[in-house]
Amino acid sequence: MIRFLFKLAFCVLLALAAGAAYLAFRSGDPVYSFYEWMSPARFHQYDSLIRSVANAYRVDPMLVKAVAWRESRFDWKKHGSHGERGLMQVSEKAADEWARENKIDNFRADQLFDPKTNLQAGTWYLRRALEHWKHQTDPLPFALAEYNAGASRAQRWTGGNEVADVPVKKFLQNIDFPRTRKYIDSIIERYEFYQQRGRM
Repeated sequence: MIRFLFKLAFCVLLALAAGAAYLAFRSGDPVYSFYEWMSPARFHQYDSLIRSVANAYRVDPMLVKAVAWRESRFDWKKHGSHGERGLMQVSEKAADEWARENKIDNFRADQLFDPKTNLQAGTWYLRRALEHWKHQTDPLPFALAEYNAGASRAQRWTGGNEVADVPVKKFLQNIDFPRTRKYIDSIIERYEFYQQRGRM
């Protein structure tokens, strides 16, 4: 009887692992798809808040979620190596600009650990980057480069042709920060995954 239960438990675990592997294959991200499958609540706990904030700033909620996924894997306590904070890893400088434009008095950087505040500041910054590059045929890679590495570096990677329509392939080739190239690719891949799935 014990041997039978052991075999049964083994088969169940094998089936679960096969399901996780399938999800990983479908999403193109083996490690975090497994975690998402094992702990779905963590990966969906901010969905309604993301939708609300994204709609207020006129940004696709699936894109905002893709950025938060890449930046923090939805860990509101995350503290980056350069002082970035929270779900969207917002810098203090970007947050101060957001607070100033939105007339938020007595703003403190530690407030970025509040999920709503963080999503508001991060989505505002993302919206601004998208607006900055709206003259490009595909502004998203340019905006993500700016979000990750700053506007001056993104401008440099255009080859000095910020106003002209720069081919995305050429822009990506000009990025001399491998981590930024990987950052852009991973967010676009996750964004497309949400779009294909039809939900966040």
